[in-house]
Amino acid sequence: MPSDLQEKGHVVLVGAGPGDPELLTLRALRYIQSGDVIVHDRLVSDEILSLVPDGVEKIFVGKAPGHHILKQDEINQLLVELAQTHKLIIRLKGGDPFVFGRGSEEAEHLIKAGISYDVVPGITAAAGCGAAARIPLTHRGLARSVRFITGHHKEGQGLDIEWASLSDPEMTVVIYMGLKNLDNIIEKMIEAGRDGNTPAAIVENGATDKQRIAYTTLKDLPQTCHDANFKPPSLLIVGQVIEVAKVLNQ
Repeated sequence: MPSDLQEKGHVVLVGAGPGDPELLTLRALRYIQSGDVIVHDRLVSDEILSLVPDGVEKIFVGKAPGHHILKQDEINQLLVELAQTHKLIIRLKGGDPFVFGRGSEEAEHLIKAGISYDVVPGITAAAGCGAAARIPLTHRGLARSVRFITGHHKEGQGLDIEWASLSDPEMTVVIYMGLKNLDNIIEKMIEAGRDGNTPAAIVENGATDKQRIAYTTLKDLPQTCHDANFKPPSLLIVGQVIEVAKVLNQ
């Protein structure tokens, strides 16, 4: 390792999984309990934060729809600044750092600043919440592929998605952060050829003791979310696998 990197702290981008501390990897737990400072998101559960040793500084940089404690550029700079004063900085993220977690943006910034880093994978929401809700993302004869999309977009920009690519009836579509723009997402998917009667599900607070699930169809997703007052964090899953989930949840 170059000498200039040795003089600075080391940042570890750690995936905290979907919320249940028992779904942490052993490596994630080891870093959580050995870091000098923890920089964490809103989706990192209180149960996981309780694993941080007493006396270790915890810095909240969470984002909620329409409200950011720190903007992403400010988080990037915070990590650089902490690396000047701390030996081991743990950047703790819900799910997996490299699946809609902006971990790669932070890694790029660290590289430019000459700061070493590692990545600890976590169970991403699609896998963790899907399994906790007994919704298989693939199933022989029904779903031969899975597509993850984000319903969130940069301020002032529309959703940049190739909507026609989501029309395959044998594809499961998992939508992260989709509640805010749900009407637009569903409209675009149906216009591009996805059958509005395709089974769908909403999983709120998946893989936690607050988990809530509702079954519906693609065209009825917005109304179902509204009627049942679903709130973030909620994952939307669209595909024939929902019919399998109804059997598995009997």
